[in-house]
This record gives sequence, C-alpha cells and structure tokens, in this order.
Amino acid sequence: MNHPISSDTALTTRRGFLKTSATIAGVAALGPFAMSPNTRAASGEAIRIGLTGCGGRGTWIAELFKKHDGYQVVAVHDFFQDKADNAGTKLGVPENRRYSGLDGYLKMLESGLDAVAIESPPYFHPEQAAQAVEAGKHVYLAKPIAVDVPGCTTIAESGKKATSKKQVFLADFQTRAMPAYQEVVKRVHAGEIGAIKTAEAAYQCSLYFAQMDADFRKSKRDATARLRAWAIDRVLSGDIITEQNIHALDVATWFLNAEPIKAVGTGGRARDFLGDCWDHFALVYTFPQDVILTFSSKQFGFEYDDIMCRVYGVSGTADTHYGGKVWIRSKDDAFTGDTGPIYAEGATRNIAAFHEAITKADFSNPTVAPSVRSNLTTILGRTAAYKKSEVTWADMMRINEKWEFDTKSLAKNS
Repeated sequence: MNHPISSDTALTTRRGFLKTSATIAGVAALGPFAMSPNTRAASGEAIRIGLTGCGGRGTWIAELFKKHDGYQVVAVHDFFQDKADNAGTKLGVPENRRYSGLDGYLKMLESGLDAVAIESPPYFHPEQAAQAVEAGKHVYLAKPIAVDVPGCTTIAESGKKATSKKQVFLADFQTRAMPAYQEVVKRVHAGEIGAIKTAEAAYQCSLYFAQMDADFRKSKRDATARLRAWAIDRVLSGDIITEQNIHALDVATWFLNAEPIKAVGTGGRARDFLGDCWDHFALVYTFPQDVILTFSSKQFGFEYDDIMCRVYGVSGTADTHYGGKVWIRSKDDAFTGDTGPIYAEGATRNIAAFHEAITKADFSNPTVAPSVRSNLTTILGRTAAYKKSEVTWADMMRINEKWEFDTKSLAKNS
C-alpha cells in the first residue's frame, strides 16, 4: 500500500478536493466507456476497476479482483512510478494506464473506470474515497478508513452520498465476511449468552515493518521517504492501534453493537524504529450499561501472534480468533467454527460481495457505519493512551483533532 493524493494547487490538503472532484465527475462520463457503471454491470459486462496504492497488499488485492470473473483491472496508480510499474506489469495493465505523482489518482478516475480499490496509506483514504464517489465510482476501501476524527466524518458522509448516488461503498474487514464470525455474533445478539458484562480484545504479534525502518534509515528522511515508510509514520498510518489493532476492536464493537463512552490507558515503544509510532497499547474502555472492555496489543518480539476478542455474558461466553477457532458456549447451546486462511478468504468474500452489490443494485452500503464506529474507537483509545488520562467519546468528537501531512514538498517531485 503506497500513497497518492492531490495537486499542489487545489488539493494540498484533504479539504481541497471538492471543486476538482466535481469537474472529474463530468469529465469521467465523457471517456471512451460512456456507459454508466451500473448499466455495464447490469448488462453482465466486467466491472472495470482501478487500483490506487501499489504496495504489496494493494497489488495482491488487485490480483484477487482479477481472479474473480466479474472484474477487469484496467488501471493502477501510486505516487511512486516504480511501484505503479511493478503492479502494472504483474496485473497486465498497459504503460499508458499506470499513473503516478500527486495528480495521478485524479487522472486515473478520468480514465473510464467503474470502480476503484483504495489501498493507499490510511491518511489519504477519506480524500480519495470522496473523490471517487464524486466521480461516480464504486469504492472498495481498505481498513482503516481514516487516521483522525475529521477523516472518519468524511467517510461517513461519502458512504451516505454513495447510497444517494446509487453507488456501492464497501470497507474491507475480513472478519465480518466470514460465516463463523457472522454466526457467533448473530447468536450473541440474539441473547444466547445473556447480557454482556465484560469483554476483552487483543492484537499480539511479532515485529512488523522492519524493512521499512531499515530503508528509512538510509534515506534523506524527508516527506518522500516518510511516504515510502508510511507504516512507521504516525500521521500516515494512524499508529498501530488504528492501522493494525483495529481488527480486534472492530470485532469488539461488532459484538457490543455500541460505541464506547470513554477510555483510559497507556502504551509506548519497545522497538528502536525511527518512526514515531508506538508498538504497544493497554486500555480500558467503558461502554453503555457499564460494560468494560479491556484491550492490549504489541508489535514486537517473536513467535506469539493472536488477534482475538472474547465477550462474557451472564449465561455464556463467545470467543473469536483471526484465522483460528470462533465459538460460543452457553447453558443451552454451543457452536464452533474455524476461520482458516481468513486473510485471503475474507478479502475474496468481500470482493465477491462488492460485485454482487453492484450487479444487484444494492446501494445500502452496510459496512460503512460500523467501520466508522470501530475506527473512532481506535482513535479514542489512542488519544487516551497518548494523554495517559481518561478521554470521553463526546470530548474526542468535540475537539475533532485533525492530522496533517505536508504534501508541498512531494508536489515538487511529482
């Protein structure tokens, strides 16, 4: 996943895209594929999709789209030309449809697409999703959806706008696509373990992104180098609690079906990476009805890896593990499922669901609201940990803190 963004004039911040995007919406319809995306899909033609963010996961996701008979990957974009070319070669995209630089994403939107898969660093997701919706494209968006509160608000608005414009907007959380997770959550919501009183979630893993750190150490450590090493950069990634740990907290908020009222916690750094991200967090969230969720994460060391969420009701327990067992036990019932290779299978299921929603004209876009909720939950916990004091949801939303990445120096090199 690597970056892409705006122009140095109209789009140097995430607030500057609306005027330009409105122009794109008109231009896109005049391209060589004038038939609307929905008309093309309804007629059984392949959905023409473009990729932005040509890193390892972005290219891998595009390959999964190619394996589905209902898509044609027709364009790629990344800020870095070498990444766009590498992805384009793997995906069979011609050189004239490999876009790069600050304006490359906008040019790709003008090139006759039906849909876009956004796999760039999370900082750019709100702007790019809004631009795509404005341009009349269906949106397949990687998690996390944003790095700050204003970004989450923008995604919520884009989701609603997509529905009003008859466009599909899907946030790619693998867990929610898996039948075992769906079954256990359904049973918990049906009351099979009684009222939930406490819960715990964790994301414990080995060292990630060591190569990015090694490359960053050899660089000029300027804005362009930060972009290549985005996953160790707090502003570009959202820190590990938002970029990585959101998988566990998304399941927790799915079970609890609510946003937290407040959080308190701490965290820090054990690894000596040059980036400013933390690598461990420990938090206590308070949800409605005095439900307590404890959360912990680490991203260092070796061997132990688990992404889990467990909820305790007055008459039973539900337990989930990413790529492992997912089960529920109560006085009257029991269920056990296995998620297996969830990383690939969950994405494959979401790609199929995206295609089905487009072809069946289902524009309800049910993944947007829960994705906004879980993303904001990570930001609440992150803020409380940074401050090492209690922070309420209401205060977080009122303060509405916005994170900024200076793109002007990038524009000079685009």
